[in-house]
Amino acid sequence: MTDLLDAAERLGREELEALQLERLRATLRHAYDNVGFYRAAFDTAGVRPEDCRTLADLARFPFTAKTDLRDHYPFGMFAVDRSRVRRIHASSGTTGRPTVVGYTERDLDTWADVVARSLRAAGARPGHMVHIAYGYGLFTGGLGAHYGAERLGCTVVPASGGMTARQVQLIQDFRPEIIMVTPSYMLTLLDEFERQGVDPRGTSLKVGVFGAEPWTEEMRREIEERFAIDAVDIYGLSEVMGPGVAQECVETKDGLHIWEDHFYPEIVDPFTGEVLPDGEQGELVFTSLTKEAMPVVRYRTRDLTRLLPGTARAFRRMEKVTGRSDDMIILRGVNLFPTQIEEIVLRTAHVAPHFQLRLTRESRLDALTVRVEARPEATGDQRAAAARAVTAAVKDGVGVSVAVEVVDPETLERSVGKIRRIVDLRRAEGA
Repeated sequence: MTDLLDAAERLGREELEALQLERLRATLRHAYDNVGFYRAAFDTAGVRPEDCRTLADLARFPFTAKTDLRDHYPFGMFAVDRSRVRRIHASSGTTGRPTVVGYTERDLDTWADVVARSLRAAGARPGHMVHIAYGYGLFTGGLGAHYGAERLGCTVVPASGGMTARQVQLIQDFRPEIIMVTPSYMLTLLDEFERQGVDPRGTSLKVGVFGAEPWTEEMRREIEERFAIDAVDIYGLSEVMGPGVAQECVETKDGLHIWEDHFYPEIVDPFTGEVLPDGEQGELVFTSLTKEAMPVVRYRTRDLTRLLPGTARAFRRMEKVTGRSDDMIILRGVNLFPTQIEEIVLRTAHVAPHFQLRLTRESRLDALTVRVEARPEATGDQRAAAARAVTAAVKDGVGVSVAVEVVDPETLERSVGKIRRIVDLRRAEGA
């Protein structure tokens, strides 16, 4: 395996930390000198770039939140002249103004490098064909994956999202070894293979690289068993870079190795902001170490995970994201995450792995309905049994009572990007 590692992946811990500190100090200075938001935030916190003498000193600096990026829409967080920006991406903006990110020529090179490193860790090799079903456009997934795959020397099929029947046909005709897609859309592809009478285990696919949304070990087992592939996780977010911030290695499948030479991770208590030691679960925070156009300092991802020692690579790992601090549902005093429901649905007979959580308010109390699709062959009795099984499993495993509706196949809205798991109707009902 060592012949597949680049120079940075061979660094010892002391060498890596020295490189991180050098790059961190340069990033803080770059942000302070060129971004008005950071200059004001550092001054308010009483810190300056030169106050960062050790990696631990980063904890003295203020956080950056998504609202800060939205408040400085569109280009207020850029640290270089617009003439140096070669590409702009943006989030969907479904919950407010979109978050806009920019990339210099060097940023695009760095991005391609870390995605190529990620794909190599996933098992891709030069000459492999990569079917990319992430959305292209302002969303970072498609183009980020695309240029990284090309950088590795792969052949790219830029399928993008949608046209599910056509994607199944292309996979059969082109015979790619690798697919990159959201895990929820991979299950939609699975349904389409079976609808067409094609055995998904007989395709050319060897590895699926899945990201853009949390997914569970149960979903991994479902995909691996029904497709006969290796399913590995990729992590990224547009505010930090895009896909390629961290990657699960195909040899171990034990969490995602963070490319720490470019992205410095912290885990903090989501409520107090206190930095937590490695091994403790909390909110993931990133500081970019090599970005030019839009450096980010202590960016709060809202993703919940923990940091662990490296295994297949020397870089530290992040555990698979279990949920988001802003996706947490507090239902009658009980904390509940969509991934907990997903685990239950995936082990329940006669239902498909497509579900949605609907929050309502009844007689001044919050209520949750789990809507889950039946498998096409499920009978009425089997649907009723599945509803009872999910209800009981949520009560026993999570500790809260919910209603369960087993609906017809393909009733719930599909998404080629991030699936909308939670529909909160409480405000619409006057909550």
